[in-house]
Amino acid sequence: MKRSREKAASELFAALYPRLAGWCRRLVDDDETAHEIASEAFTRLWARWTSVAEPQGFLYVTAANLVRDHWRKRERERRAMHRATVEAAVRPQTEQADPSVRLLVQSLPERLRVPVLLHYYADMPIREVSVLTGRKEGTIKADLHAARELLRAHLRRSLDHTL
Repeated sequence: MKRSREKAASELFAALYPRLAGWCRRLVDDDETAHEIASEAFTRLWARWTSVAEPQGFLYVTAANLVRDHWRKRERERRAMHRATVEAAVRPQTEQADPSVRLLVQSLPERLRVPVLLHYYADMPIREVSVLTGRKEGTIKADLHAARELLRAHLRRSLDHTL
């Protein structure tokens, strides 16, 4: 009995997983997330294997619910990032920051400005900045480095002109 159950589940997985993962991919626009969702749907099916009358329908309904949860999470992250960026931009500085530095940060390209605002002005760790922006930690570190180099070069030019 157990062997035939495993064989049936294995055949169902081989037949439906590629199509289910592809469907999820079109909905979430990310391969890794799509495979996680499809795998989770199969895991949940396996947990209820004996009580599910229509496995394919169960898989697609479960995957649709997981996709919806993913979309909701992304929207919450997007709103949190927007809120953190706005708060960081309008928060009065405790120490008197050079207004030209603030203007320079605001003039950075968004790709560099957002990590600078979140990391340095909102005091978020790089890992959290990575999650909020949906970019890898290494990319955030590289962007922070590039932003510091741009700011350093501009400040150096400004100092040279004043001397």
